[in-house]
Amino acid sequence: MEAAIIGGTGVYDLSLESRAETVETKYGTVQVDIVKAGDKEVAFLARHGKDHSVPPHLINYRANMKALKELGVKYVYASAAVGSCNSRFAPGDIVVITDFIDFTKTRLATFYDGGEEGVAHVDMSDPYCKNLRKRFYDVAVTEGLNIKGDAVYACTEGPRFETGHEIKMYRQLGADVVGMTSVPEVVLAKELGMCYAAVGIITNWCTGVNGKEIALHDIKGVLEKTREKLTRTFIKALEGDLNQQNCSCARSLIQM
Repeated sequence: MEAAIIGGTGVYDLSLESRAETVETKYGTVQVDIVKAGDKEVAFLARHGKDHSVPPHLINYRANMKALKELGVKYVYASAAVGSCNSRFAPGDIVVITDFIDFTKTRLATFYDGGEEGVAHVDMSDPYCKNLRKRFYDVAVTEGLNIKGDAVYACTEGPRFETGHEIKMYRQLGADVVGMTSVPEVVLAKELGMCYAAVGIITNWCTGVNGKEIALHDIKGVLEKTREKLTRTFIKALEGDLNQQNCSCARSLIQM
């Protein structure tokens, strides 16, 4: 299969016929659901585990992405719950991620650590595939899914939320939303030659923005309203003809 969906917080229940599959990789074992979508099969991966038992800083990102690669996946849509530090984007809005700023600290962020794997660098001039982003926009119109706009994602280590002054800094650097999972997921996808696009679900205002406190029940409520339509939009976008001819995703790795 060539297509996959990575579900973030609250995006697990597909309500579609599926089968479970276990994938063994050198980085660990990964559970994946295989879903029938038209004449294709789509791999669905719950990033935090199906019972949401793995916090963002302990997710085995390398095992997850390697498992998708071993299944033959080339095209990935990912969802992520994010906080907004841009007054244009309010809780309940959906944004398409175009770039990121990395503030993670302890994560294993590459498959290339030297030794047997060698040394490599990866081009991040278009981290979130322009082809998949455009396709998502086009399909969202037909599905009645309102996209608020493009956004730059600041990725933090977690699992704590950010301080008010951290949010001020991220805003000054050009971030629109803040989350805890896109890095190294997007980087590893690029190293594996995958087309990867991410969509942010605005669940809350970031600390100190609009004078609002972060409330867990609000986050869950926003996700509940959005997840079904978002997942169906992903699936429909992946049903069409996909190729890597008009993007650089399959050629991003520079090996030394």
